Amino acid sequence: MKAWSVTQIGDPQDALKLTEVPKPYPAVGEVLVKVEAASLNFFDILQCQGKYQEKPALPFTPGAEISGTIEAVGEGVNLVEGQRVLATPLLPNGGLSEWVKVKEESVFPIPNTISYSEAAAIFITYQTAYFALNRTAILKKGEVLLVHAGSGGVGSAAIQLGKAAGATVIATAGSDEKTDICKQLGADIVINYRTEDFVQIVKGATGGKGANVIFDPVGGDTFDRSRKCIAFEGRLLVIGFAGGRIAEAPTNHALIKNYSIVGVHFGLFRNLMPTEVMKAHKELMDLFEQGAIRPIIYEEFSFEKVPDALHLLGGRKTYGKLVVNP
Repeated sequence: MKAWSVTQIGDPQDALKLTEVPKPYPAVGEVLVKVEAASLNFFDILQCQGKYQEKPALPFTPGAEISGTIEAVGEGVNLVEGQRVLATPLLPNGGLSEWVKVKEESVFPIPNTISYSEAAAIFITYQTAYFALNRTAILKKGEVLLVHAGSGGVGSAAIQLGKAAGATVIATAGSDEKTDICKQLGADIVINYRTEDFVQIVKGATGGKGANVIFDPVGGDTFDRSRKCIAFEGRLLVIGFAGGRIAEAPTNHALIKNYSIVGVHFGLFRNLMPTEVMKAHKELMDLFEQGAIRPIIYEEFSFEKVPDALHLLGGRKTYGKLVVNP
């Protein structure tokens, strides 16, 4: 079978090579999935560059989110052949391949109503946003949610889940095209942060009170300015650091405004509470079938175009998710 392998450390177009490797067979507790779609993440680029926290020995196959059909099951597995699923393979045997074997606990059934491309694009972003908003922030109906980088994968999920929870959603993005995407996703107010001051707009929209929950996957200056428009007893969610700089939080400011700064580490939560993740998956599938959420896919690529797709993703000019179809 064909698989993309990182054969040397570097940018994806230099590091990745399309190779012929043996088709795997599932062992005890594993399933073999025929891959129909795989979504790309920014950390795939970091893995190629050797900048990710996990550094598997070369060669290895990246790809953390796939969807497809179970072709074979190992001993002790409760899933069945022919079942439609999404799955999250682990390094060094990632999902950028035609077949992949995955542990049963990393496999999630999907309904017939969701396409393979949508299924491949839904797990990490929507699970992260769901965990952040529903468990960590305990977002309530009627509250104001500010979502930064609203057209990105995790930001677009947060907009939809915020609306599903009954919140008023304000979203920021870096171009008029991306703010239009946020509006289409359901955001009540959209802000081009390159040409507008989100602090003043949030204060104006809330009568000076500020946002109850701020969803921040950017960090740096965005985090610093977010502190200026958070409400009393608000929750500032630290999702990531796409802006590059890791901000420092002055605790005296948190004290005088009674707000919380809360880290969101979905990966650790998943490891510690897998049953809660499966429960969230079922609820997300229900929301999908109700039409409340739908992954936004920027573009779909043929399997041979993986390096080109990652190069495009690295340029940070895309929105939503990029998907590959083997």
